This record gives sequence, structure tokens and C-alpha cells, in this order.
Amino acid sequence: MPASALETDYLVIGAGATAMAFVDTLLSEDAEATVLMVDRHHRPGGHWNDAYPFVRLHQPSEWYGVASRELGQGNRDAAGVNAGLYGLASGAQVLAYFDQVMQQRFLPSGRVRWLPMSEVGTNANGVHEVSSLTSGTRQRVSVRRKVVNATHAQTAVPSTHPPKYTLGPGVNCVPLNRLPDISRPHAAYTVVGSGKTGMDAILWLLENGVVPARIRWIMPRDAWLWNRANFQPGLENFERSVGSNLGQLDAIAEAASLPDLFARLEAAEQLLRIDPAVQPGTFRCAVVSQAELAQLRRIDDIVRLGHVRRIETAHIVLDQSTVPADPDTLYIDCSASAIVMPPALPVFEAGRINLFMVRTCAPLFSAALIAYVESHVTDPAEKNALCTVVPSPERPIDWLRMWAVTLANSARWRQHAGLQAWLMQCRLNALAVFVRGLRPDDTARLALLKQMGARAGAAGARLPALLASATA
Repeated sequence: MPASALETDYLVIGAGATAMAFVDTLLSEDAEATVLMVDRHHRPGGHWNDAYPFVRLHQPSEWYGVASRELGQGNRDAAGVNAGLYGLASGAQVLAYFDQVMQQRFLPSGRVRWLPMSEVGTNANGVHEVSSLTSGTRQRVSVRRKVVNATHAQTAVPSTHPPKYTLGPGVNCVPLNRLPDISRPHAAYTVVGSGKTGMDAILWLLENGVVPARIRWIMPRDAWLWNRANFQPGLENFERSVGSNLGQLDAIAEAASLPDLFARLEAAEQLLRIDPAVQPGTFRCAVVSQAELAQLRRIDDIVRLGHVRRIETAHIVLDQSTVPADPDTLYIDCSASAIVMPPALPVFEAGRINLFMVRTCAPLFSAALIAYVESHVTDPAEKNALCTVVPSPERPIDWLRMWAVTLANSARWRQHAGLQAWLMQCRLNALAVFVRGLRPDDTARLALLKQMGARAGAAGARLPALLASATA
């Protein structure tokens, strides 16, 4: 079909969580900007559309979503493995939330046009075109300001990424999404993958009556995990939540080496691991509660022999060895990598914005901050200085590398009065949530906040030598 024409200030490719957070802040900070959002899914939410039915956030809902609309209800869970901690929205709640943001805020603004079930490409002349996946209609797009790439994260979920290993005849292997479809008991259950989806699969099996003795967990690498209790909103958690940040900064400032750093973080229950006797080989921003950790530790049959290469009915071939298997095993594939390494690009390029992280493990906050900077800062060099890209995590040392860039970015943010004011009212900023309701006469808590600058300085001064020693 011949292509018609569209015009917009910003062409946003993707309508996942980061795209929604960016557009929401852009609408608030730029009273004139128009936006065209394009996504292959039929509704906003990105990978949440493909996630398993029992998925939940692994951080409190209070600082997830977009800045203008609360997701959390301010309630703590009374039962289950998150008991006593603030609630974690379900996948269905997250999707409903993003749909409400689109239908009740973006579209009524008259400045956002939403094209679902569509994809963006370029024609032979380099002109952007949007093609409908249902009708085949093509529309040229004239972009007056910038193209915003919100797809760099490429969040992978088992339902959209098949296993990288081969399956022999008769092997029963399903993605995590299919677990609720189980129609009969199996002699054994094997979870392939040690990331957050693997942990969720283990927890689901245990919650649904499978005894630990019938569960095997193939864990290519153990991971360091955030302790969810240290990231809780509400003034009743102020000392612990703010103290957690101070404790991490102190650990960096005082550590003699990378092993000493992680020993300090573990001793202070900042970071956790499933088996204290096994040195973790990865860090991927996963968050757990102590109760979840206790459940995960009930699994004794953990296979640490590398990645799976092939599964046959009676055995599993891994990098380092072959192990026997019960023929009546249900394999649950959780091997898709939720975090994909982004390309080495800056946030701001000529005519383009790349939505990367600018704070440790905070993609939605980062997207909102990038929108603020786009709206209020004109110099390209200053924009990228304020939004230096925080590396995506893979290895334990990346915990430290992320902190190095986060501290440098935070120092620059403090020099920008408008940005600093925005930070302290942005609900996606964890610190703003920690201090919500803090009274001006609460001298003890204010004194604790004032310590952050000095301790950040000490940590920043120690970081280069600590990273150099770890690299050596």
C-alpha cells in the first residue's frame, strides 16, 4: 500500500515501561511536545505482555511505573514470602496500570498518538515509516525533533525466546509461562536457569505442592541478590532504607579488595546469596526477600556444571559433565536473559535519544530523568554529562562499576538546581519516596540524610583504586 504521512516532535519506538516513563515526564516538562508511540504489541507494557501469568515486580510498587501516577497502594503484604514488606504488583496489575496511563493521560492530552501492532522501519531514502502488522498500511513519519529508541533493553522472556540447547525426542520442556497449564504430576521437575525467572519457577513449584526432593535446579552461575527489606518506602523504614545506601557507600570506602567488599555487603545483609559456600559469578539486579531465600535454599539438587547443551530423556549434557535424568521429568525453561547488554552509545545523539540506565538498576527512573534533561537542558555535551550511561550488570564487579557511574551522575545532578528539585518530588526516585512525609523538625533523620554527601565522596574517592585492584 502507498504510504501516507505523519508528523511528530518525538517518534518513540516501543511502548514498554521505559518508553511510558519517558513520555509521561516529557508531557509534564514540555508543554508543547507531540509524541508518536509505536509498538508491536497490542497494548502498552512491552515485555509484560509476554511475561508468565504469575509474574510480580521484585521491588515495591511505590517506585515503579510513571512519575505522574501511583502504582502502589501503600499497603504491606500480610502473608506469603513477601509478608511484612510493601506490595509487589502482579503482571496483570502492571499491564492494567500502563493501559490506564495511555487511555487516561497520554491520549486525552491530545499530544500523543499511539500505534499498536505496528513497527518502525526506514525506506530506501532513509525516511522513517510505520507499518501496521495487521492491515499492512505504511505511513511516512516526519520527525521534527528526535527519534527515541526505547527498545535497547530487549528484555527477554522464556515465551518469546526458545531454549538455546537442543531437546531430544520425547523430552517434555516448556517455557515458564506454561507452568499453570500442568495437567498431571511429574516424577521430577527441572528448572533450567538461575536468574529471576528461575527463582520464580522454584517458588511457584514449592507454593503449588511439589516437594523439594522432586525439584532439580540447573544453575550455571550463582548470583548476588539485593535484599528487598533494605528498599522499603514509608517513614517507618527510613532508618533502614537510607541506612542501606549509607552502608553500601561505607563498604566501598572501607573495602581493601573486591572480595572484602562483597564480604562486607553480605555481612550487613545488603547482598544475599543462595549458598554461602558458593561464590557467586553474576549480579543481575535481582531482588529477593529473606523468606523467598529460605524457600530457595530448600532445593538440595542444584547442578552447577555450566550451561545445558542438550537434554535427552535419560540424561542432560552440560558444559562440564553429563548427569542422569528421570524420563518423566518436566523441564521448565528459564534460560532467557532478562538483561541484554546494550550497544556502546551515549544517551543523546544527533536527532536521537537512547533510553539507557543512568542510575544503578533503575531503568524507569532513568527514562524519566532523561526526559527531564531533554526538556530543560540545551547543550548536547551537558545532556550526556548528566546522563552518563550506567553499564548493565553481568558480573559481580559490575555492581561496583554501576556505583561508580551512579555516584558521578549524582554529583552532577546536585549542581543543577532545577533537576535537584525535580528529583526530590519524583516518585520514581527511591530517595524521594524514602523521605515522603519527613517533617522539617525531624532533626535526627535530616542529619542522616546530610551524611550521604560526605560518604558518597569517600566512596567515590576509593572507587578507582578498588576497580583497578579488581581488574588486576
